[in-house]
This record gives sequence, structure tokens and C-alpha cells, in this order.
Amino acid sequence: MSLTRPRPRTRRRARALCTVAALALGVPVVFSGPAAAAVPTYSVYLQNSVTGLNAADSGGTVAAHNPKGNEDHQQWTPVAVSGGHQLRNLDESGICLGRSGTSAVTTTCGADGTTWTITEAANSTYTIGVPGTSQYLTGSSADSALVQLGSSGDYARWYLTPVGYATSAMPSADTRTLDQVAFLTSHNAYANGVDGNFASFPVSLFPNQARGVSQQLTDGVRGFMLDAYTVSGQAVLCHNSCDGVSGPVPLATDLKRVVDFLKASPGQFVTVFLEDYTSSDVLKSSLASVSGLSDVLYRPDQEGVATSGWPTMADLAARGKQLLVFSDRTRASDVSAGYATRNTFGVMYQREWTVENYWSMGGGLGGSDWSCYSRWGTSRPLTTDSTAFHPLFVMNHFRDYTIGGTAETDNAKLGNRAQNFCTPAARKKPNYLAVDRYELGSPSPLTTVGNLNTYVLTAGQ
Repeated sequence: MSLTRPRPRTRRRARALCTVAALALGVPVVFSGPAAAAVPTYSVYLQNSVTGLNAADSGGTVAAHNPKGNEDHQQWTPVAVSGGHQLRNLDESGICLGRSGTSAVTTTCGADGTTWTITEAANSTYTIGVPGTSQYLTGSSADSALVQLGSSGDYARWYLTPVGYATSAMPSADTRTLDQVAFLTSHNAYANGVDGNFASFPVSLFPNQARGVSQQLTDGVRGFMLDAYTVSGQAVLCHNSCDGVSGPVPLATDLKRVVDFLKASPGQFVTVFLEDYTSSDVLKSSLASVSGLSDVLYRPDQEGVATSGWPTMADLAARGKQLLVFSDRTRASDVSAGYATRNTFGVMYQREWTVENYWSMGGGLGGSDWSCYSRWGTSRPLTTDSTAFHPLFVMNHFRDYTIGGTAETDNAKLGNRAQNFCTPAARKKPNYLAVDRYELGSPSPLTTVGNLNTYVLTAGQ
């Protein structure tokens, strides 16, 4: 895996001229991720606009694979040739994207079938077509399925996602919006062995964190992943289940710690992510018992965020709206169970507001999987976006079991994975970087988050 960030190229002058001309003519210009203008001359991922999966060389065939940075022959460079473009594989010298019948293949550059037309389509996408025909490169909805040639349609639209994004300085403190900011997030924040019991043996031998929630807040943690179960009509925090767990910490106890911290820390902002095994009635009752919570609770559903975008951090600070709470339940599951929907008491359905990558990098020891793909499958890929509303990106960076030495090594590579694997996979910068043992690693996860908060992505490369 690459340990250096690709150097971004400057934006092409031709792209700027096209944009100016369009504006002069009154033509709407939409910027969502990389701008769709002239065919890029830098290296890209061929990323399907429906699934978020990348076209990868798979032993001579081309398959739809989960995004995996530079580890899986997924990077291509468009090169202008007579009649169109070649797409040259970045790490396989002389190998290009080609076709054989209705199948996409890889073959020697210049061979028959290696010239393509690359044409702008809607919403920053492109079509990759067979010259002189109505056949196009067409993605698949299943990981490892072959990429084929087919007719036009949504699956025939591709992002040419930059391998390395250009950046600009983070906007000033009074103008930066919530979706531009990154937050250090503790995975299973409650499973720390300090605040109380969280699991039965042997899971109790593997705490995800080494410090209590109050100390985490003091240290700069601003995202908290909590697993909520019901015991005796109360929401409590346990790992896997509460069977055999004596005295688990109530959810209300940790929420009170957060609220007290926020009341004493104007301008700070915290997000709570619930892995939620409670009924809405139990959760509502637990939240209602936390004094002061309603004062700081932020309600994006009541402020038109889905149509107008996220507010500035300065606006949230000025209004004292400092806490955002998500549940991983779905609205449909609550409705089908006959529950009151959670948004009615201020808990947002996470899948309506965020995207999130799959949670595991592998076991606690041994090899790791740095691929970055949606926790919720191709029905809600990491690339999910709109011109008005940018879902917040939750980036998980931890393993099945927490081993201190492994977490230390993984945390030191957090910035590399965020920039070179997960940012292009999502076409957006991570907002929440969730780790185990956040105090371990050099550079530390807090330093990495600080680095991410110095820039925003810009269109093009």
C-alpha cells in the first residue's frame, strides 16, 4: 500500500474557461465532487455511479470490486489517441482496458478494442463507449461480478474519481460547515473497563478503549459509538449482549457526561452513534431522563438540511446546538414493528444522513483489509450524494478484536487510509474517523484528524 499521498495537479485552464462560458450563457453548473468537464489526464478510478464499485483488472478480465486504493489494479490513466481514449492501467505497464465480445478485458495497449469514447454525462459522470456504436461499459451490482458491455442507462455511467484529490485550505472558522469538519471518534466508547462492566468473559478481555468517557471528552474525542440494549426497561451499554454482564452502564449516564461537558464547553460539538437494539419507547424514556439534553440537541430534520445543506459550525455554536444523535435502526423497521419513529424525539436515522464503510479491517492479528466500501451495501454506496445535501462520512478503522500492538500500528496508518483509500472510495473526506485505543499510534489519531481539518477537497486535480 502507498505510504505517500499522490501529489495533486493543478486544475486545467480549459475546465475553468468552459465553466465561465456556461455561466455567461445562463447554463446551470453543478459541482458535486470532481467537476465533469474535459476528460481527465490524471489517474482515476472507474467508479460506477450506482454501486460505488470500481472496475479492476482481475487476471485479464475486468470485475466490479470494492474500492481498494492501489492494491487491486483499479487505477487507470486516460490517454488521448486517434478516435478516442485509451485507459491505461497505472501499475501494469502496457496494459489497457479493452473488450472482447460483450466482455470487458485487459490487453496490450494498442490492440483492437482498446480505444474508447469518454463522454460527459449527468452529475459529474461519464460514459465509456465503443466508438461508432451504442454499446457502453456497464457496471454490476455485485462485488466480483464481471464488467460487461451493454446499453445506456444508470449502470453505464461512471465517475472518473481522482486517485489523488486537489485540496484547498479549510474555510475560516465562521464559514466552515459541519460536512467539512473531521472528528475523532471512539469505537465502542463505553467498552473501556473504566466506567463499568460492558461484556461477559471472554469479550471482556478485549476492551476497545482504555479510558473512560469523561476522559475521552477531555482528550478531544468528539464522536462516540455506543451499543444500546434493554435491561429492565432501561437502555444500557453492552458489547454483543448483556447476558452475564453485571451492572452495565446506563446509556443515560454516558449521555449525561456528554451533556455536562458540552454545557461547560461552548462551541464544542459531539455526535453519538447508537448501535441500537432498543425499542423506541425505551430509548425515548432513557433520553428523557437526561437533564439538559434537549437544550443542546441538534435536529437537522427540522432545519431543512436535506434540501439546503449543513449549517456552519459557527451557527451551531451560537445557538448552543452541540449534540447530534444517530441510530442505526431504520425508519421502515420501526414502522413495521409498530414503534414511534425515533426522529420524533430527536434521534436521527443514520442511513438517512450519513454513509459509512464496512466496520472490520480483519481479525485482531495478521493481515488487514484496507478496502473501503459501504457498510450497507450497494443500495447506499459511499458515493451517495446530491447537489444540495452531502451525507456525513463515517470512516471505520478497526478490527474484530482489539489488540494493543495492532491498534497502535493501525492508528499510525489512519491518515494514509483516509486520504488514499477511503476519500476516493467515497468521493468525500471522512467526517468521523472511528478507531480503537485512540491514544495509541504515531502520528496519533487526534493528530491525523487535525491534519484533515486543515483542508477541503476541490473539484478536479
